[in-house]
Amino acid sequence: MSGRFGRSPEVCFLLGLPRSGTTLLAHLLQLHPDIVAPPEPWLMLALEAFGKVDRRHPAGSSLIEAATSEFFGRIDRAIVSRAFADAAYDQYLAEAGKRIIIDKTPRYWTVLDFVESVYPEAPHILLMRNPYAIAASLKSTWGIPLRADSSQPVSVSSLTDLMLRLPDGIISSLADLVLGLPRLAEQRTRPQAHLVQYELLVARPDEEIQRVLTGLGCDPGGVASASMGRPDYLQSSSFGDRKILERNAIDGSSVKSWQSQLCVEEMQTVTDLVGAELLLELGYEQELLHAQKAGVLDRGREVTELYRRIFRTWWDMRSTNAGGLPGSSHAGEPVHTALNISENRDVAIEMLRGEVARLEQILCIS
Repeated sequence: MSGRFGRSPEVCFLLGLPRSGTTLLAHLLQLHPDIVAPPEPWLMLALEAFGKVDRRHPAGSSLIEAATSEFFGRIDRAIVSRAFADAAYDQYLAEAGKRIIIDKTPRYWTVLDFVESVYPEAPHILLMRNPYAIAASLKSTWGIPLRADSSQPVSVSSLTDLMLRLPDGIISSLADLVLGLPRLAEQRTRPQAHLVQYELLVARPDEEIQRVLTGLGCDPGGVASASMGRPDYLQSSSFGDRKILERNAIDGSSVKSWQSQLCVEEMQTVTDLVGAELLLELGYEQELLHAQKAGVLDRGREVTELYRRIFRTWWDMRSTNAGGLPGSSHAGEPVHTALNISENRDVAIEMLRGEVARLEQILCIS
């Protein structure tokens, strides 16, 4: 689809985990006169989920999904999604009077293959932050528990119990670290990927912002200084980091605050969930060393991989509960959605507990 100037709008995706500093980076980049960065569109997530509705939909969630899947099976869904997204991004750019739109939506890690299929040529800005600092921010800002209670670390069994009884939003935040971080790390070798480390961003914002602007084909001189300015546009939005509204300057104190915010047991939880191997791969050797000096152990790759399998099982179970079961019904056949979901959940829980038992055995041996 062609935009206002006879071509597709210039779209850039800013990828990073929640609490990694994506709101700050997007704000600094849109100080450039060519760039607009909406708080968080979530557009690609909505397009990827098109046809999936709540199981309580009166028309029947399984029928809706089956019908739309059959329809899309006869056409190129990526082309249709691109046409819709182009129209939405282009109109937003027209209203803002800008040339480039940066779509900053942290949970895009869940649909990266879809994003790539719709916008294969779009540049990606990949923001990485120390996982210990992300966990500390999750704890202090959203109250995400890294321990089962005030005195005990999250064991494998207690983690499973948390998954089964706590709100999805809380476990999703842990899934960002367990599943999202390695998925984003894979993007570092993608062509047109511009890597930014949060720690360098807050230490030398002018240099980092100018480097990214150059990579996007913008005049780096368009931003005289990467200062906070006034993020008034966030006032009317429900999305984005609200703390940025309280800041008058870029604050680098958050780089090391995790060292006092996390106890040893919580650092151990983060190390187990993320894995020492990935921490080293991302350049956080000194942070891992600090945790190890405090008493944290490297329990090995197998432990982290099992945690990832546990979270994938939970994620699949959650996806099934949110909508109908793919392929569970066809037009003209009776729909037993509630029963199927219940049976599938029971199977998933058994799988989850089986993987947990295996992980506990490994931890006892180690």
